[in-house]
Amino acid sequence: MNQKETMIKVLRYIKKYWLFVGFSLIFAAITVVCTLYVPILTGDAIDLIIKEKKVDFIGIGEILKQIGIIVAITGIAQWIMNICNNHITYRVVEDVRQEAIRKLQKLPLKYIDGHSQGDVVSRVIADVDQFADGLLMGFSQLFTGVITILGTLLFMLSIHGGITIVVVVMTPLSLFVAAFIAKRTYTMFRLQSETRGEQTAFVDEMIGNEKVVQAYNRTEKELERFDEINERLKKYSTRAIFYSALTNPCTRFVNNLVYTAVGIVGAFFAVSGRITVGQLSCFLSYANQYTKPFNEISGVITELQNALACAGRVFELIEETPQLPEDKGAVELSNVKGRVDLEQVYFSYNPQQKLIENFNLSVQPGQRIAIVGPTGCGKTTIINLLMRFYDVNNGTISVDGEDIRHLTRRSLRTNYGMVLQETWLKSGTIRENICMGKPDASEEEMIQASKASHAHSFIKRLPHGYDTVISEDGGSLSQGQKQLLCIARVMLCLPPMLILDEATSSIDTRTEIKIQNAFARMMKGRTSFIVAHRLSTIREADVILVMKDGSIIEQGNHETLLKAKGFYADLYNSQFAPVS
Repeated sequence: MNQKETMIKVLRYIKKYWLFVGFSLIFAAITVVCTLYVPILTGDAIDLIIKEKKVDFIGIGEILKQIGIIVAITGIAQWIMNICNNHITYRVVEDVRQEAIRKLQKLPLKYIDGHSQGDVVSRVIADVDQFADGLLMGFSQLFTGVITILGTLLFMLSIHGGITIVVVVMTPLSLFVAAFIAKRTYTMFRLQSETRGEQTAFVDEMIGNEKVVQAYNRTEKELERFDEINERLKKYSTRAIFYSALTNPCTRFVNNLVYTAVGIVGAFFAVSGRITVGQLSCFLSYANQYTKPFNEISGVITELQNALACAGRVFELIEETPQLPEDKGAVELSNVKGRVDLEQVYFSYNPQQKLIENFNLSVQPGQRIAIVGPTGCGKTTIINLLMRFYDVNNGTISVDGEDIRHLTRRSLRTNYGMVLQETWLKSGTIRENICMGKPDASEEEMIQASKASHAHSFIKRLPHGYDTVISEDGGSLSQGQKQLLCIARVMLCLPPMLILDEATSSIDTRTEIKIQNAFARMMKGRTSFIVAHRLSTIREADVILVMKDGSIIEQGNHETLLKAKGFYADLYNSQFAPVS
């Protein structure tokens, strides 16, 4: 996304607040006109005191009163203008962040899986903050700067056209210098923003996996990797700051040339009597006023380069291709019996790497389906497809005879209950985490679900029981306790279909046996999909699917598969055969 495209998108967001933009322009104009009128009054005052013993104190007093009133009006107008600019800036930033967060909810999981979490966070937080800073400076100084330049030219023309032409002729030189430098700063700020996102991702990864880093003595290696990223960030930042720092002194040099030219030409006109000393003083003041915005605008342009570079990264996120929209006629899944059919399903995460091909499965209501097989055979992928986290490449998956692509995602997922090996807890109280799927649950229902999952006893030992606040990763809770909370969450909802993916992998054997009994009661009459590596947990399943390389190679119950002495029997015996 280039600079021009990004600027057009920013203007679309600003367009919504056109009324505040209008007020900002009006009060910017009032500020500039009042500021530029003061030198005229000052020049008039000088003309009243240049003759010896003929100082018009009464006239000077009147002029001073007028200057006081104008300064007060200027201050009020500038205050209101800043309020308008702040409102526009932070409303636009709020809109951009909201749209970015909404887009994250609509993006397919393959985007989240394929991008660093730290980089995504950096786009939504750090890049938007940088964008806000540049936008605020742009509104605060760009409007007043442009109006000051135009206003100064008009005031100078009203005094003397000849000297004004000198100023106008030398103006393009300042603009050329600023434009020349600005083109080079954008690229550097873009690289700086991208590298900052990479660094944020790295730090986020290290904080989340510090135990692994220390356990495998990777500290030095990771420090080297961080130093390499940090060195690149330093290089890009230094270059960006170097180019941006050139802008102000270069434009100041040009502006001083303009001031000198006005002084020399104006002096000749004053000596020849074509203008008064007061008018010359006024012209010199205007020369300063005229060149000052060029310095400010050059600084604003530098900030805008950074802001647009950051905004471009945010807009790239916002404009990512969302997940396939729901059909216009998508129906709500209700009164679920639990019949699930997979017909000629083909799916792969990467088109060049085949995974699931011609997968067929028919699950009757209330059946318990266990899925086993070696790592990478496609067990978790089947779960992703059932929940429609990913859509099939070919074939159909249906629930109660209805293709899930014709169902609303919300109703489909509401009718599934999931407990995964990887636990997910949000920042909040234990109560909020358990009641996530059923916010209106009563206290008694919540406690019953916690007792069924054997989580109640450890929850009561926490400092504030169910009102204990935990962080998003569960804080100091053990992995087993986190998993018990996730099990309690599902037991509270009791949906008609269940997905258990290594649901008891982090729980001690004694508690696991109790939970397996609770699961057995919960699964009665509910269609259940159980992914397991420990084959002892799925012996009671109605059907066991043995997968390998994305295909079902064996199918049957536990006894049937053992008698077949195939791949399942080898897996089972490898876990339970006596060691010689």
